[in-house]
Parts: sequence; structure tokens; C-alpha cells
Amino acid sequence: MGLIFVTGGAKSGKSKFAEEMLLKLNNGKQKNIYLATSLIFDEEMKEKIRLHKKRRKNDWFTVETYKNFENELNNFFENNDKTKNNMLVDCLTNMITNIIFEERDIDWDNFDKNLYVQIVEKLNKNVENSVNKLLNVTNEFENVIIVSNELGMGLVPSYPLGRYFREIAGKMNQFVAEKADEAYFVVSGIPMKIK
Repeated sequence: MGLIFVTGGAKSGKSKFAEEMLLKLNNGKQKNIYLATSLIFDEEMKEKIRLHKKRRKNDWFTVETYKNFENELNNFFENNDKTKNNMLVDCLTNMITNIIFEERDIDWDNFDKNLYVQIVEKLNKNVENSVNKLLNVTNEFENVIIVSNELGMGLVPSYPLGRYFREIAGKMNQFVAEKADEAYFVVSGIPMKIK
């Protein structure tokens, strides 16, 4: 199967669909790796992660990171062959959010508009490098599903950070979808194959 991209809105059922799809691709001898890119930053996120783990039961081995994928996965496998295994990445937009917020010196509400181009160029480079590193790691697995949020169907955010996030996430969604062998759009729990 190769690389599969799954996108949809918030609470569309995309993660559940991706999990079920990857389990069906398992030949019974493979490990299912769940690459979780979220950070726990409040009680709401903590509860969301708890519910995701409960739904996954014991069918998955979880690796939590949004960067340094090669090192983290090598630590998990301890030199075992990854190519016989499957991986689900959930999700690309959480990964991008974490990379953006690593830049703590940016005051998105009060930054110098003359520096905006420099700020955006630096962030774009960081995000693009991380997405490329993620895609390089996916080549080491038999099947990989990358989940992401589709952000371009709502209103244009009224604040600079929201507009930037929507722009870079949209570009990265397009980039990953182009590389994917298959792509699905999930609406109200119903998946539609779009590639």
C-alpha cells in the first residue's frame, strides 16, 4: 500500500478511520506504531489523549514525538527492521503547531510587520525540514498513514498566527498528499477516497 494521507475537519472521524485502516493492512506479523505528535498542555488535551489510547487498546506501540523521528523510532526498535511494520502519524497539524511554538521570541499580536517576511521564512524552513524528515522515515515502513486536519474550508482567521498556521498547514497537506499513494477525506465519519 505504501503512504496514505487522511484528512478531514476536527472530530470528523479521521483518526478512527486511519486506525481501522492500518489494522486491516496488518498481516498479523507486523507491529503497529502510533507516532503521536501532540503535547499535553492542558487537562482537555490530556483527556483527549486518554480517550484515543483507550480506543486503540493494546493493538499499538506508541512513540510520542513531533521531531527527531529517526532517533525516537530507532530507540523504540533497537536496531530491529522497521520495514516489516506499519506506522500511523497522528497528526501533521499538531506537529506543525509544536514547531511553530518552539519560536518563543515571536509576539504574534505585536510583531514588527517589516520582520514578518523573515519570521515566516524561518518558520517555513523549520516546518518544511521537519515534514521532509518525517517523510524520509516513512520510507522505512511497509505501510504509513499520516493524518492531518483540513483547515482551508472555514473563515479566514482574523489574527496573524491563525492565518500563518492555516497557510503553512495547507501547504504541507498539499505536499504530503502529492507524495501519498492514496488519500482520503473524512466527513462525519464517512471516508471518501480522493486519490
